[in-house]
Amino acid sequence: MLKIDPTAKISALADIEDSIRGTLIEIGARTFVDAFVKIKPAGGMGDVVIGADCAINSGVVIYTGNGVTIGDAVAIAANCTLAPTNHAVADVTKRIRDQGFQPSKGGIVIEEDAWLGANVVVLDGAIIRKGAVIAAGSVVRGEVPAYEIHAGVPARRIGQRGAREAGD
Repeated sequence: MLKIDPTAKISALADIEDSIRGTLIEIGARTFVDAFVKIKPAGGMGDVVIGADCAINSGVVIYTGNGVTIGDAVAIAANCTLAPTNHAVADVTKRIRDQGFQPSKGGIVIEEDAWLGANVVVLDGAIIRKGAVIAAGSVVRGEVPAYEIHAGVPARRIGQRGAREAGD
């Protein structure tokens, strides 16, 4: 089921698929979804709920999987992937695509005022707390505390918003 606030701006070139299983995809007030964004019900029964005043930039892919919750005023830069699901791979007698999915690690939660740089990958079970910043190209699994800056694969703390850098 699609629920898009009338004040949201969705590019005509965005691809938001409606679920055949009843998964909710909700986009909040004044949120901008750019061209070539893909929101796809796949890999589970979770909902995607995007808050108000968000910016979802070109090339972002969001799978519903085990659920994605994005708070208000979140900025997601180009070509990020939110993948709240994982393929099962243990049975070598079956093709990976025939094994289904692993149990949920809780989906993905991105709290308000967070910023994801370009090409960030966020995995099932990730929680990005209020005001956190994720550097371009990072892979997030686990929890990122509020107002921290994380970078790398896997993403690790490199700083704190509001803190002066060494040598300043």
